[in-house]
Amino acid sequence: MKRIGLLAVGLFLSVSVLAKGAEPKTFLVLFKAKELKSLNTSLKEIESQFSSAYKIRAYSGNSELALLISVPACDFDACFLGQFLVSLNENQHKTQLEDIAFRLIDMTEKQKSLDNFLTAFQSSQKKDKTAKQEKISPAP
Repeated sequence: MKRIGLLAVGLFLSVSVLAKGAEPKTFLVLFKAKELKSLNTSLKEIESQFSSAYKIRAYSGNSELALLISVPACDFDACFLGQFLVSLNENQHKTQLEDIAFRLIDMTEKQKSLDNFLTAFQSSQKKDKTAKQEKISPAP
């Protein structure tokens, strides 16, 4: 009976560890409006090509044109996404996304780096605070 209980707990823990690995990735693709205009294309045309396969959000306004692409858990990186072919106009002229994009950024990777930096910064702040308290009130 004890073995069955340990087996059940071990199975539960291994399944939960595997479930955490299925994290989607998010990419930020920035475009220059003038460049898209010179290529006779628009953000909406590019968005429509990705929207059938991935979750997409497009942002336009006073700053750069932006496209957020959420990809299910896979081995994508910004370089691989940049290799995707995009149709520019009705003539079906195709080019790689990296050739027309101003920047391709892996937001998931950047978020992990930011979290690591903040954790290190907070721990250094705690060390500094304890060091200052020890200077103010030395131990007898």
